Amino acid sequence: MKRPFNKETLIVSVGVGIGLFAIITGFNSGATGRDAQRLPDVIERMSPGPGDQVLQQSQIFVDFIDGYNASLTIDGVAIATTRLDELSANGATPKPGAQVEIPPTAIYDPGNYTISFLPQDGAPIETLTQGTHTATVTYWSITEGPEKARLFTWEFDAN
Repeated sequence: MKRPFNKETLIVSVGVGIGLFAIITGFNSGATGRDAQRLPDVIERMSPGPGDQVLQQSQIFVDFIDGYNASLTIDGVAIATTRLDELSANGATPKPGAQVEIPPTAIYDPGNYTISFLPQDGAPIETLTQGTHTATVTYWSITEGPEKARLFTWEFDAN
């Protein structure tokens, strides 16, 4: 014996099917972490990341995979770069516990392939004013040199 057709059951079933489809599509298309930030493969991590909110005295930090060198530009201001291995007067590695004067520039650490900048007195940018800032890291493979440099630009907000 054939059961009568129930329009309510059909409408509810179609609604549930559409809802499940929307949820599954949302999970599959949602981007998080590195995908959401669209970081180049050579950048392992950075702070602040694209769209992040930070304090006005926050450090800007970019960590590369092995073999890359870099420079920073913030709000159109090219920040001079000091290599960490060049901070001692004679070029020798400082002894453990020795005091080293860190200049108010971007600091490139060739041992860890990182570049960082801390806004401070005497630096080209002494504080990150409230609002949106644009940072650009110019990076290149040490073997290829700066002639083959690439850029990554992002924005972040300071409170």
